[in-house]
Amino acid sequence: MWDYKTPGIPDEEFERTEKVPITKEEVRTVQISKARLKSGQTVYDIGCGSGSISVEAALQIESSGKIIAIDYDQNAVDLTKKNLEKFELSNVSVILGNAKEKILELEEADAIFVGGTGGDTKEIVELSEKKLKIGGRIVIGIILIETLYSVLQVMDTLQFKDVDITQVTISKSRKTTTGTMMLARNPVTIISATKA
Repeated sequence: MWDYKTPGIPDEEFERTEKVPITKEEVRTVQISKARLKSGQTVYDIGCGSGSISVEAALQIESSGKIIAIDYDQNAVDLTKKNLEKFELSNVSVILGNAKEKILELEEADAIFVGGTGGDTKEIVELSEKKLKIGGRIVIGIILIETLYSVLQVMDTLQFKDVDITQVTISKSRKTTTGTMMLARNPVTIISATKA
């Protein structure tokens, strides 16, 4: 389905529904690069939504690796499964449930993506730190200023080094009757760090 090693699968290649968010292509590409993935790793995708991060990460870690995707929304779980099937990926397990309850049951991870968490991002980062291997990477996508503030506070107290904050603002072209215009998307702040 996707014959390339580089991340950046176009959004229109994914199955979509209005009820379930997707991490947009360009933001997803930055997040995947910040995780520094390699084959054979175990990766969590918390708040998997449409499964776009799971799909991209699964391609990066290859069949020897494993993705564990979690979402509390049945619509998101169903959509993630559809996208995994579409991209013919078998190295992803999808779990329906509250990540705060499920994380501690999981095996240790080499990398953890934290996305839509329903306002529990701070607690999920705390739990994720316990499950992340030494040298493992965490990548958190944030759209709300309040969430950014709370995550930065908790990152300060946990065992993370090389904390990087990158804000991504994307504009995409759209044809009009008189030419091409650029439409801005909402900015996304990406925090990435390594467990010391």
